[in-house]
Amino acid sequence: MLKVERISVVNMENAIRGARNPMNSWARMDSYYNEKGEFVLGENDLSLASRLAAAGSDHRKFLRQIIVSMDITAPLYWWKEFDTYKVGTVANSTSTMHKIQAKEFVRDDFSCDRLDEDGLLMLDSIIAYLEGERVKFNETKDRTHWHNMIQILPTSYNQLRTVSMNYEVLINIYYARRTHKLGEWGTLCNAIEALPYADKLILVKK
Repeated sequence: MLKVERISVVNMENAIRGARNPMNSWARMDSYYNEKGEFVLGENDLSLASRLAAAGSDHRKFLRQIIVSMDITAPLYWWKEFDTYKVGTVANSTSTMHKIQAKEFVRDDFSCDRLDEDGLLMLDSIIAYLEGERVKFNETKDRTHWHNMIQILPTSYNQLRTVSMNYEVLINIYYARRTHKLGEWGTLCNAIEALPYADKLILVKK
């Protein structure tokens, strides 16, 4: 299970202006803001941006200046793979260290959409154990129970992170992970495809 929410794309105007710096071609800029306050790439700017994007990483430096922020909720086993993309990303996560005892453990806290019946029974038994330790810790403050929660917590436990990336990082993610056997990557790639001008600026490899 993976959920993407609260997507924001910023700094596209500055990025396309910077893309025109090498040839001093600012006079050809034709982008604008529409009545909703959204930045719209004009025909000239979109043509330049798409040609640079397709020309390779050496030519599309401006994509590193288009910033995307999103909330991603995903299991810990997926976040371990996502952490491959350390360059060009920033993330703030909810904390299991500080807040694991704050709410009841329920099945919805875990990615279990592909478990069979036996797997769900096993998960339910782990959830029951974790909830028992959570209650004991809140009652006694004995850190033995807290350590039991932290060290037994399955990697299917879902964590929310607010992540900032740029369009160049998203190109790398999309082409490296779009056919990955973990379905969570497919969900993120679908969200990438829906970003502004993704077809011209991100889906650039033939």
